[in-house]
Amino acid sequence: MVNPRQIATAVVAAMLLAGTGWAGFEPAIAGPIPAPGETAAAPPKSAGPAIRAPSNARPTIAETAAVAPPVAGLPATEPPRPRAYLFRGAMGPFFSRGIDRLTDKIEQAGFAASVDEFTICRFIADKAIREYRENPAPIVLIGHSMGGYCSVKFAEILQDENIPVSLVVTIDPAHVTPSVPLNVERFINIFLSKSVLGGGDVKPSKGYQGHYASFDLSEHDEVTHINIEKMDQVHAQLVSKILQLAKTPSKAGDEALPLRYVVPASAEIELWDSGMLVPARPGDTLQSIAASYHLPLWSLTQMNKGPDNAPLVPGERIIVPRHLEPLAEVSAHAPPRH
Repeated sequence: MVNPRQIATAVVAAMLLAGTGWAGFEPAIAGPIPAPGETAAAPPKSAGPAIRAPSNARPTIAETAAVAPPVAGLPATEPPRPRAYLFRGAMGPFFSRGIDRLTDKIEQAGFAASVDEFTICRFIADKAIREYRENPAPIVLIGHSMGGYCSVKFAEILQDENIPVSLVVTIDPAHVTPSVPLNVERFINIFLSKSVLGGGDVKPSKGYQGHYASFDLSEHDEVTHINIEKMDQVHAQLVSKILQLAKTPSKAGDEALPLRYVVPASAEIELWDSGMLVPARPGDTLQSIAASYHLPLWSLTQMNKGPDNAPLVPGERIIVPRHLEPLAEVSAHAPPRH
């Protein structure tokens, strides 16, 4: 019997591929394309030659924000508020409306946020560079489908300008999405490994030292390419991460270990930022460590070898997922010792 859902998916795929000119299309390096009903922006005013750091330097927001002028009406010591740039996928007005909803929620939380089509990625990147030069602030990039591809290419453009990116979130990005560039401080990929329209398993570039977490939702049958960007529980977590950006150091003082998960069908979708190493104490098991850190057991068994109830060797280092929270909050929630 013909499956109507399969037919619908095939039709949507054909529409997306035909509508975007998929083969060989590079939206991030295409020239500025004005959105429908808009005129092309005037070229930016010259601000003099830019002073660049050495090519291997990775400036952080803490370093660049020191030269930012204080925001009117706010104390001079208050850190700059993040700016978020969001991008829909192909035929976004029809299939990426969740990105519009997420943009509204970010704005309601008090942050500057914009949403655009992925086809004007380069145009928006140039605008972001000008804004950053005038007033450095944490940069957040979020995109669905081809918008996810755009977000990573956007980060590459900023890397060429020695501009750091505080957070990049790709939501079922296209397979052609490149690796995470070195200027990205935090990266999260939420995707469906079996998706034809998305399915981009984005990996960090060689030498990447930021926080990285990958979440494959392919076991969640209720999640599809055209509703993955509409999940309210994911929206809430992303807004929370943006709220924490200004008061959480990007470098937590220890090694940031990459996380790669296939989220079980029955599990809640919790977006950790990266992993950390925890030494096992006498009598510890993966089960006891999961209980101490209030984590689901699967989050440890997928990242560590061995049975979940077998005693661990004292001193053995276990990968534990973490959220990047302000240091005071982390100390307040430190797990009890045995």
